[in-house]
Order: sequence, then C-alpha cells, then structure tokens
Amino acid sequence: MSRSSDAETKDISTGTLGKAIALLETVVMADEPLRFTDILKRSGQPRGTLHRQLTHLVEEGLLEQNLDQSYSAGIRLLKFAAKAWSASDLRTVAAPHLRDLHEQTGESVHLGVVRGCEIIYLDKIDGKHAVRMYSQIGRTSPLYCTGVGKAALSLIPQDALLRLVRSLSFNAFTSNTLTSADALLAEIAAIRERGYGFDLEEHEQGIQCIAVPVNTGRQGLYAAISVTGPAYRLTRERFEGWAPMVQAIARRISDEASIRLSPST
Repeated sequence: MSRSSDAETKDISTGTLGKAIALLETVVMADEPLRFTDILKRSGQPRGTLHRQLTHLVEEGLLEQNLDQSYSAGIRLLKFAAKAWSASDLRTVAAPHLRDLHEQTGESVHLGVVRGCEIIYLDKIDGKHAVRMYSQIGRTSPLYCTGVGKAALSLIPQDALLRLVRSLSFNAFTSNTLTSADALLAEIAAIRERGYGFDLEEHEQGIQCIAVPVNTGRQGLYAAISVTGPAYRLTRERFEGWAPMVQAIARRISDEASIRLSPST
C-alpha cells in the first residue's frame, strides 16, 4: 500500500473512531436517556450510519438499550470509568482532605483539574443542605467562569497561560461571566496575589464559591479545590473568613501530592 493510501486509511479510521466517541459522549452525558430520534437530532449523522454505530456500541457493551428503546451507559463503559477513577492518584490523595473541608464548612466541595480548555471535576462531596448545581464527578466546565478553573489556571507558567487564554472562546453564562482574555488574565493575577479566587455567580446564577490552587508537583497537572453553595448563604465576606482554612487544606493536599505522585505517572 502506498504512503498516500496509508494516510487515507488512517484518516478514515480516525474519523470513524472520533464519531463513535462523540456519539458515546452525547448519549452518556445527556441529563436523561435518549431515544434514537433524540440522538439523530443531536448528532447530525445519517440515519443508517447512526444506527450502525449505536448497534456496534451496544454489541461492545459500551452502551445499553433500555426497555423503552432509549440508550444509556453500558456495563463495560462503567467498568472502564471505575478503573480510571480508582487509578486517579490525585483524587485518592485529596479525598480525606476534601472530607475534612466538607465537615468544617457543611457545604459542597470540589476537586478539579485542567484538561485542555476545560476543568474536569475529579471529586465532589455534596453539601449537607442539598443545592442543585451543574457540577458532578466526571463533568467538565469552562475554565474562565468557574472558581476551580480560574484557581488552577493561576498555576500555569505565564507564557503557556497566555497561549491557553487566547485560545478560549468566551460565552456569557450569566451577567457576571468574564468574557474577555484581558479580564480573565487580570483575575488570574489577583488570584496569584492573594492565593485564592472566587466564582461569584459567573457560571450558574445563584451559585458562588471560593477556590484555591493545588500545586501537585507534577508538570501539566494543574488542580484546585473549592467550597461552593448558594449566594444567599455564602457571601464573599463569608468566603474571605474561610480563606485561611481552605488554603491550609489545599497546602496539605499539595504537600502530600508532591510526595506521593511520581513525576513519571
């Protein structure tokens, strides 16, 4: 086979795999199980192609078809996810400290890490007073309008930070969302100065948080923790009072992570 044929085959394989992964994400990340017609509308794929891909994903155990003909995550995919989470060293290191933070505040606490242009939630403990919010373990959110995202960004070296921030597409989720690179860079500079940052109803209306960066000692692993709750109960003044405690717990996670996380893992 010629080099051009090899390249074409690789492109086709990559494209097919990419579409399958995108389809898998569409189904698994939906708020409720989707039927074929729902997926068809969201995917934009031809009906025949979509049917074949769904059939293959079900046969491989990555998706399951429910009795009402909707689709949800398959057992094999859940096993992959469980293995991935159990292998997350940072999550293991941080877990007891997050429980401590939760006990001291009674509010929801998060651990997030930077992945590309988003923050992914590695762990979460819900507050003692249930409040509906977007964040869930495994979900991603924009870096520029979440407390953990902005705090984690403060750890990135300036040159790399500038490249990353300038690659972001800003979308106003609320009237408080930062919608420009300059505004975000100014906020990150402030976080570096004081050691913590906020999400003041920037991603979700009525939800606020204080976030502190976690220095893992590993290049490329930028993380942060946060305490989150309703704006009517958790004001900026309340967060300011909690700042030393949250910073102390973040330092404990950082110190343990720098010892337990090998640079090569």
